[in-house]
Parts: sequence; C-alpha cells; structure tokens
Amino acid sequence: MTTPTITISPLVVPRTLSDDDAGDFLAFAALNRRICDEAVGLPDLSPSAEELLPSWLDDTDTQEVGFVARVDGEILGMISVAFAQEDGAQTAEIDLLVAEEHWGRGVEEALLARAEEESRSRGRSILQTWTLHRPIDAERMLTPGTGWGRIPATPLAVLFAGAGYGLEQVERNSELDLHADDTGIRQALADAEAFAGDDYRVISWNLPTPAELREGYASILARLSTDAPSGDMEFVAEHWDAERVIRRESRLLDGGQLVSVAAVQHAPTGALVAYNELVIAKERAGVTHQFGTLVAKEHRGHRLGTIVKCANLLRWRDLVPAATVVSTFNAEENRPMLDINEAIGFVPVSYAGAWQKRI
Repeated sequence: MTTPTITISPLVVPRTLSDDDAGDFLAFAALNRRICDEAVGLPDLSPSAEELLPSWLDDTDTQEVGFVARVDGEILGMISVAFAQEDGAQTAEIDLLVAEEHWGRGVEEALLARAEEESRSRGRSILQTWTLHRPIDAERMLTPGTGWGRIPATPLAVLFAGAGYGLEQVERNSELDLHADDTGIRQALADAEAFAGDDYRVISWNLPTPAELREGYASILARLSTDAPSGDMEFVAEHWDAERVIRRESRLLDGGQLVSVAAVQHAPTGALVAYNELVIAKERAGVTHQFGTLVAKEHRGHRLGTIVKCANLLRWRDLVPAATVVSTFNAEENRPMLDINEAIGFVPVSYAGAWQKRI
C-alpha cells in the first residue's frame, strides 16, 4: 500500500477574518484550541483567531510564520514559528500542533523539520518550544534543568527530547476562582501596603496606557525579558519605548480584548517598579488571563508583587463581573510569586515544559 504524501505549505495570513483566504488561519486558531483541550482540558488557554490575527499582521517586534501539513487536501497539523526582531536575537519560538487522531503518521516530524529549516534559513541558532501537561503522576516523569518541578512524558515531550531539545524549565499554570470570597485578597493587600510604606503607591488603568505613563510602562515591560526566572532558556533583552507600548496595545485592543493594569510607582523617583496585567476576550466573560507580572529586582522584598496582584484582582472583580477564573503561569522555581498565588487562593491546574535546542 502506498503511503500518502504529506505536503507542507505556508500558512496564509488574511488581512481580515472575513476575507476569502481566511480559512486556513481560522483552522489554525481552532486547532490551537483543540490541542489545549486534548492536552490539559483547558481550551481557553488558546487565543481566538480574532485575538491572534493582529500580532500576525504586525511584524515590527515579532515576525510570525506558519506551515500547514496536508494529506490529500486534509489538514493534519500545523506549526508556527515566531522570530523576535531585536538586534542580535538568535531564538525561534516553535508551536507544533497535531491532533491526537493524526499523531504517529509522520506529520509531527515533518512539521518540526520544516520549522527548524525555516529557523536556520533566518540565521537563528536557538530553538524554543513549550509543551502542556496535566497535573498527574505518570510512569515516566521528566525533570527540568532547574531541578524544580516535573512533568509527565507525553508523546510530544518525547518527540522533542528525541529531536535534541532539552527540558530547561517547568511552569505551573494556576487558576483563581473570581467568585470566591475575597476577604483574604483584601487583607493581603492591606498588609502588603502597610509593609511597603509611603514610598510606594498603586496606580491602575485600562489600556490604552495614558500618554504620561507610556515611557515608565515601557521600562518595566522591558524588565520581563531579563528579570523573570527563565532557567537556561535564552532570551534577548527587549528594547521598549513608548512607540512599542502603543504597537502592543493596538494589537491587544484590535483583537477585542480588555486589559487592566495595576502598577506600583516609586514615589521618590516616579518610576514604575512593579506591574500586573489581566486580560479577557471581547465577550468579557469566562477565563481571564494574567499576562505580565513583575517586580524590578532592585525593589524586591517590599511585597510589591502582592500589591499589584491583589489590587488588580479586586479591580477586575468590579470591572468584569462575568469573569469566572484567572489563569496564570509561573516558573516552578519562582517561589516568591508562587507563595503569593497560593496565599490568595490560586490552585494548580496544569503545567508547561520549556524546551530548548541549539543548532
């Protein structure tokens, strides 16, 4: 019997989702959602096509390309590759998407090979990817280079390990019930503000960021690429300014999302030294995603992480009453942030493995 030929073609990115050529991109978003559901039962971890498209159309800061694998015209899998555009960037971030029913037919290997070929052709020497895992113990468990956390050896994880990728870090995905009693959050905020003292004050806003705060917000956003725990994962230091803040916010808002920011301002200098972001889709119901949360290194030890998390959660409950849970990812070795999460009611629901390969 002749084995069907797998054909791989570039993913067409439409100008709008109503264009005649939008079919593959809509299928890409749907497959993302299906993979999250199959992997961990959390389809809402995946953005919608409407949320994804603005980032694919604006390649100023990150260029994204994709490929579609077909057999006899049927889509069996897809892969995307994101290339940071900073000077000196060497990374390519890969997301491999093959549904369970199509696994084991050579599609995943073919797509991964195509993504690696694309990365080499663009001069990238570091390949990175992430895998999702249920919070269970399996016969075979994998431990990352950091030594913190572990994940079950799923077929996708085994594929990456066999292809030369090393498991560098494990991240915990936690959720908080937004409809639970908030007494503990309010008390944690009051205690943290008293501990921090008058040198620190909370400010908050919805995107777009007010013009007078953009440069300060850019400075703290830039710290996420250098100050957040990342194990041996290599990330280029990102350059942020007010114009990049505007571009990022346009992509988020064009995707119909609502974003609330709570930040801590250092009163003596006026600098923004901590922040937390909460994001929800245009329906303003269901799952909220926590994006960045960071305290600048030189201001740690003042409970500013607790302040920005709690202040934003309390603000969010009033702002989006139909939201059900907040979902967040944190490195397993980031005990200070996990301690905050656990104290205010976050519970683990899944894990992510961070993989890296040098070529």
